[in-house]
Amino acid sequence: MMVVTALLSWFLVGLFIRASKARGWGQPIRKDGPAHQQKEGTPTAGGMPFVLAMTAVFFPLYFTGHAGGPRELLIMLAALAMGVIGGVDDLLKVRSRMVGGKKELLAREKFPLQFIVGLVFAYFAAPLASHELVPGLGPVGDVILLTLVMVGSVNAFNFTDGLDGLLGGVAIIVLLPLLALSPVSALLVAALLGFLWFNAHPARVFMGDMGSHAIGAVAAGAYVLYADVWLLPVAAIIPVVAVLSVVIQVASFRLRGKRVFKMSPIQHHFEHPDVGWPETHVTVRFWMVTAVATALVWWLLGGRP
Repeated sequence: MMVVTALLSWFLVGLFIRASKARGWGQPIRKDGPAHQQKEGTPTAGGMPFVLAMTAVFFPLYFTGHAGGPRELLIMLAALAMGVIGGVDDLLKVRSRMVGGKKELLAREKFPLQFIVGLVFAYFAAPLASHELVPGLGPVGDVILLTLVMVGSVNAFNFTDGLDGLLGGVAIIVLLPLLALSPVSALLVAALLGFLWFNAHPARVFMGDMGSHAIGAVAAGAYVLYADVWLLPVAAIIPVVAVLSVVIQVASFRLRGKRVFKMSPIQHHFEHPDVGWPETHVTVRFWMVTAVATALVWWLLGGRP
């Protein structure tokens, strides 16, 4: 089924690119951001077709008993719910570019929705954990922790986007240790392979928030339910550093009036002219760091599966 998912994703993403170009659903490039002006007009929201491909394969498998049990359904529903939140953001951006109006979901609108999804996931996921996650606090502590993990993962993976192929490659590597345990993780990896055909540098489509939100939810769900929640930030070291770089940058500027990084998230710091890494070097080097960190996680899991 991974082959079917990869091919379906490849087909749907290609179809989406054609439709986007025909209708002018291109990505605007911030003038105060990294020097990506040559990417102006590239179709965005490419996460929609690969999430659709993953979904279209998963549910027939699940209802015929070939895609795992309740854990897989929980991961998939969390991914879809988070994906819808990101998808609304994507649609607002496209609509704003075409006809004007609201440009995106504000943080004060997005975070409450993410927390609701995270809380529902945590409520059902906590009893499925193999051990108490927060010693001494019991089930309530577990639910709080898993809610924060889900919301944090979604935003960390979202901040990792922004360079051609970066997030897709990082996500595939992070999920590798769980492919034989979690069908949803396997289907997402396959769907990302189909997407990366078009997202590799120079990208013909950008992922957008729907894809990054769904990826963050699958990563959090799979590590919580099949591995160890504390291993997720090890494997996902690049997303963790990306979100921390944003927090540090904002805090430093507000408190001291100075920036720590040339730009944030961290990937844009390294491609800044004063640092000078080509975009492809940043992407591949971040993949390499992720590979080393994920190999460590695999070893900590006993080299399985």
